[in-house]
Amino acid sequence: MSSGQTPRTVQPVILCGGSGTRLWPLSRTGFPKQFLCLAGNESLFQQSAHRLTALASAQFEVLPLLVVTGESHRFLVNEQLREAGIQLGAALLEPVGRNTAPALTLAALAALESGQDPILAVTPSDHVVENIAAYTAAMQEAIREAEEGSIVTLGVEPTRPETGYGYIQAANDASGHIETVRRFVEKPDLATAKGYLEAGGFYWNAGIFVVKASVWLAAVARFRPDIAEATSKAWAGRKQDSNPEQKFIRPDPEAFAAIPGESIDYAVMEHGPGSEFAIKVVPLAAGWNDVGAWDAVWNVLPRDESGNAHQGDVIAQDSRNTLVHATSRLVGLVGVENLVVVETPDAVLVADKSRSQDVKHIVNALGKQQREEHMLHRKVHRPWGWYDSIDEDERFKVKRIQVNPKASLSLQKHHHRAEHWIVVKGTAEITCGEKTFLLTENQSTYIPLGEVHRLYNPGMVPLELIEVQSGTYLGEDDIVRLADDFGRSGQ
Repeated sequence: MSSGQTPRTVQPVILCGGSGTRLWPLSRTGFPKQFLCLAGNESLFQQSAHRLTALASAQFEVLPLLVVTGESHRFLVNEQLREAGIQLGAALLEPVGRNTAPALTLAALAALESGQDPILAVTPSDHVVENIAAYTAAMQEAIREAEEGSIVTLGVEPTRPETGYGYIQAANDASGHIETVRRFVEKPDLATAKGYLEAGGFYWNAGIFVVKASVWLAAVARFRPDIAEATSKAWAGRKQDSNPEQKFIRPDPEAFAAIPGESIDYAVMEHGPGSEFAIKVVPLAAGWNDVGAWDAVWNVLPRDESGNAHQGDVIAQDSRNTLVHATSRLVGLVGVENLVVVETPDAVLVADKSRSQDVKHIVNALGKQQREEHMLHRKVHRPWGWYDSIDEDERFKVKRIQVNPKASLSLQKHHHRAEHWIVVKGTAEITCGEKTFLLTENQSTYIPLGEVHRLYNPGMVPLELIEVQSGTYLGEDDIVRLADDFGRSGQ
């Protein structure tokens, strides 16, 4: 770009769906893989957001982030971006999952609302990239190509004959340079994957796309007009939260549910080569990994001289090539090889590392049995903080609760339980019936059954307290919200 030219406008988009069932018990439906810190001190989602914001330069103006996610994960998105110091442009909240093609179509429609036609830089939320400089260079090359009207994908240069990924075949062996795509191919068998590796010109499909908003909408209208029309209808009926700080946009739920579910690849990319749309691939050699299962997590973690990757309180004797993630207690290993051990406060997984993909069967069984371990951890995150259910029996439950500074729980009441609150750190402002009062450390109060009450942290440090519930029914659905800062009244 010559001096004085206007920088290219880039709209970063993170597709933040999925549940990461193969990383149970750390990943749960209510707290999925992308929000976990599996490698490094940030979650996979936070790492994805930082990689996109790093695209900014004199040549590229990067707009505030668009995130397409589910309704139940909106506060996790908000909080993790706040922790990372990254501005959220908007969270587009899908009432139900409809795969990536409708998700990207939503993002394109939202991007055009500004009156511009930005270049969408679209990535999944749950991948690891080791070489950020190489990733940034490849993405910026893709942006320059997309400005000319191409639909560009990043193809990961394969390091082994992998049967778990789809592949992209370039028209020629591009030798590290941008190339026209000949075809997209499905996950191959081992012999075919070996042939791809030997032939060259084949890349793993990482699900990373760069395309102008208008070009994507034209392509989806060309190849899947049913998706284009239904998504536009859902977008036209959208609603936005009245709280401007939350930036939540909800497409019309009934119209969205009628959208055919389809992936970006099936809906558009596989039809693109040879059409009026130029489909290009930029090779990516940046230490990419989709950490789709525990064996992949083992691959990206530092390991000792025996091949062990251990996190948390672990003592191992005569053990090799193991992965251990200890969350809340000591884990000991003696004389084992190629094992995965993942310990959480409410569940423990022990698996052969070569069978990591089969963890999803455990998750399916938990879902069929409607067990809580399928949905949530014992420690549950809420928009105001979190709670940890540390003990319970038939007629009582004990929780440890943390409330963020200046955050408030809803004004609520319970039909079946009373509550005792003991402040252990910070200051609590309590509303109980007609009274409002302050409690400090080592002070307590009692909330009678059926009484309207609220808990607020007026201080600048987190508020911690112990809650003891007693009553005939202690389920989380025994909450009548009368007012709420997070749009949950009546839920």
